[in-house]
Amino acid sequence: MIRTFLQVVLLPDRTRVFGDFRFRRYAQAAVLLYGLILAIGVSAGYVQDEEPDGWWPVLFGIVAGTYGLMLSSALNAWRLATAGLVVMRVLYTSEPGVLGSWQWCWYLPALVVVGLLHSGRVVVLVALLTTGVLYLVAAMGNMDYFPTTAAILLLFLLLGYAFGSRGRAERRFRDEQDAKAALVERARIAREMHDVVAHHMSMVAVRCETAPYRIAGLPEAGLREFAELGDAARAAIVDMQGLLGVLRAADQRADRAPQPGLADIRALAPQASVAEAEVPSAVGLTAYRIVQEALTNAGRHAPGSSVSVVVSLVDGALEVFVRNSAGGPSSGGGGGHGLVGMRERVAVHGGSLDASSTEDGGFAVRARIPLGES
Repeated sequence: MIRTFLQVVLLPDRTRVFGDFRFRRYAQAAVLLYGLILAIGVSAGYVQDEEPDGWWPVLFGIVAGTYGLMLSSALNAWRLATAGLVVMRVLYTSEPGVLGSWQWCWYLPALVVVGLLHSGRVVVLVALLTTGVLYLVAAMGNMDYFPTTAAILLLFLLLGYAFGSRGRAERRFRDEQDAKAALVERARIAREMHDVVAHHMSMVAVRCETAPYRIAGLPEAGLREFAELGDAARAAIVDMQGLLGVLRAADQRADRAPQPGLADIRALAPQASVAEAEVPSAVGLTAYRIVQEALTNAGRHAPGSSVSVVVSLVDGALEVFVRNSAGGPSSGGGGGHGLVGMRERVAVHGGSLDASSTEDGGFAVRARIPLGES
């Protein structure tokens, strides 16, 4: 409880009020504008109702500062607002209630945002401290308004916490689903990479076995060395087959078809522009799967849209760019984890992936797969 008290009262608050979304700057500007309007209203009301004594800038600064702090920290905004309640009571002696009309519009949102963003322990302590400060403010004026004011504020704090808890639970569920999808995709990648690696190991075994017939005059030590290398390659293939059995589900049958590569992308998208180049098999497989998933997403979420596919070699890396225009209404479906799978595949090679909406309402996927890390 002491740690929670320090977190609420003293420690820096790193809880983000505004996440990363498209209209974040507009939302921040709206909050600042709202705070500015309230600050003008509170300070103008003070000048009108009280004797002009030069203290109105303090009230203006408290209200505007509350919403300035809210851009980065809900707790910091609540701290300033709660301290401001006492300051306003000292200066605003003509107000009969605990909070005036402008003050309700100022303090209530700061309290609700704390409930939306913070844990139950923090919210409980904020509720206790808010009630205590309200009691002090009411004792300096009129206690008749204290029970109603406290009840309304705590009710809104509780509602904010209820909505925030639901949102946090949904985010945790999505994170768990994404983590599960990532594990499933990694197992799938491992199964597919088995074929790629097994092909290379088979070539090693075959070349070791045929070396005595291709290279004349090999010494006895060289023959033994090739024979041992061939045996090691075959043992590695057997070990990988055993590992593949662990990664495959109990009811999952082995895929005996060869893994697709760069040359197979045109079968997915005949209009695709694909670089004529030799790339490692694993890189070609990753490029194919990214195009496949991007096309599936475009067909599911933007039916009827036009899609362009460009695969090119740029600075020692294979770049895959898939873009679709705006289409018809989404048909839904899918687990929503396609991007997770793409990122897992690119991460195998130490690459990067960017996926975002375009200005015309479409969607674009750009992957960079280094050739040297495969």
